[in-house]
This record gives sequence, C-alpha cells and structure tokens, in this order.
Amino acid sequence: MKFEKIDCGSGIVAVVSSENKVITDVDSALDLLMSAKYEAGAERIVVDKKLIAEDFFVLSSGLAGEILQKYINYGRKIAIYGDFSHYTSKPLKDFIYESNKGKDFFFVATKDEALKKLTETI
Repeated sequence: MKFEKIDCGSGIVAVVSSENKVITDVDSALDLLMSAKYEAGAERIVVDKKLIAEDFFVLSSGLAGEILQKYINYGRKIAIYGDFSHYTSKPLKDFIYESNKGKDFFFVATKDEALKKLTETI
C-alpha cells in the first residue's frame, strides 16, 4: 500500500494505491486509517472502490456500518470513488445517498470528486 500525499491547504489527504485490496474487514480498515495517519500525516483518505472487498457493499454483512462508525469515532474522513451504478440494492443506494449528505464518508465517481468532497468538509 502506498499513499500519495496531497496538501489541500488545510491538511493532508492521503490517496491510496495498492495492487491488493486494502479494506477487507474492520481490522484492515483500521490499519488503513492508522497507516494514513502515521505514514502520510493524513486524517482524510481517498480510496478506489476496486481496493475494497465486495462484502463492504453488501449492507447485511454489517461491514460498511462498522467501518463507518470506527472512522467517525477516530475523527477520520474517507471518500471512495468508482462506479456504483451496477448495485441494485435499495438499502445500499440509500446508504450512499445519506453518506453523501453528511461530512465524513463519501461515495463519488472520480478521484478528483473525492478530493473535492474531502476538502469541502473541513
């Protein structure tokens, strides 16, 4: 896992790159959170959807909710970018919609949108 550090003027945003999935369970999500903080000095993280296990997008697994709660508890923000259009689950679509109305957890189409969301919510 590598981080591209982007200084947005009010802090560092860590953009994650990896050849492997970086979020597969709660522990790996916490590892990502801590690695971003200690390796990149970032409290805001941008990650490509393809680096996240599909279980995350199955809300009945509880993974997304548990990870979201951990990130909020630690005062971290994350934006996930990619194509979410192929998901047909109404609960997931509602979760994405509600998350995007908040200030901590975002689902957007592109990396640029992810960076914009995270810098708007400081």
